[in-house]
Amino acid sequence: MELIVQGVIIAFTVALCLVSGSLEIVCAALIGCIAALFLATVFFRHRREKELKEITLYLMQLQDGLRLPELKRCREGQLSILESEIYKLVVLISRQSDRASKEKEYLAGMLSDISHQLKTPLSSITILTELLRSGEISEEKREEFTDKIDAQVRRITWLVRNLLTLSQLDADMLKLKQEKVSVKKMLKQVSQPFEIMAELKEVSLTVSAPEETTVVCDERWTGEAVSNIVKNCLEHTPAGGAVWVYAVQNNFSTTITVKDTGAGIPAENLPHIFERFYKGAGASKDSVGIGLAMSKQIILRQNGNISVESEEGKGSCFRIKLYSVM
Repeated sequence: MELIVQGVIIAFTVALCLVSGSLEIVCAALIGCIAALFLATVFFRHRREKELKEITLYLMQLQDGLRLPELKRCREGQLSILESEIYKLVVLISRQSDRASKEKEYLAGMLSDISHQLKTPLSSITILTELLRSGEISEEKREEFTDKIDAQVRRITWLVRNLLTLSQLDADMLKLKQEKVSVKKMLKQVSQPFEIMAELKEVSLTVSAPEETTVVCDERWTGEAVSNIVKNCLEHTPAGGAVWVYAVQNNFSTTITVKDTGAGIPAENLPHIFERFYKGAGASKDSVGIGLAMSKQIILRQNGNISVESEEGKGSCFRIKLYSVM
């Protein structure tokens, strides 16, 4: 811009000199040209110094770690390019800083939750071990304490395995297969381990799906997701109640529904039931609050979605939707 202005001033002066034949006018035009060039140079130099100070101040504030407003945009030239690149760098650094901060908070929260979940079984194991060492207990009590220690160890193993799975899902390290799966076969396999539990609780467990229904998903992990929901529904359904597991399919998606006649979920708890380590007022004493969270992550990783409808005293209805095109 500076060169353009100077060129215009010189061209205007030359044109004026050629048009007029008077020596006085030519001298005046030359003097005016020199003065205009000087003023233009001073103006552009002052503006350049102002812009450099602005960029310098911006960099100093950035170094101090302040959250900064956007710089005024230079209209042209190398300073405009420099400013633009600085701003892009600031935005990139800011986003990376925010992401790192959130990851740090998440990790701290996760470690706190894990510590809390492991504290109870470890304390129980410690107490039972001290009792076994005392040597002042009967053989019957010794066997009872040994069984309890074994149960707590299995609980810790289960907890660590599921936390590892959740971590792998969060980090996108768990590779889910895309395979054609028979929905009816998968639901039968998922429900089979719960048949004894349902019988003992005197709860009817019904599984149904069209024979020809198939879906593209990871059979093992999708089954795990459904299994967690079936277990949750059975745990909250009293004697004489019922749990249904069934599937319907259209041209666009397959919906797996798990429905019960249980106690239902309070309205204030509904927005949180898929959050890890969340336990509502009606949660069982053995619940750690990660089953439904893991189910959600598994389904979301396969571009599906999971939802729940529930009303206290009228049961709950979970729906898993897997789309035909992943």
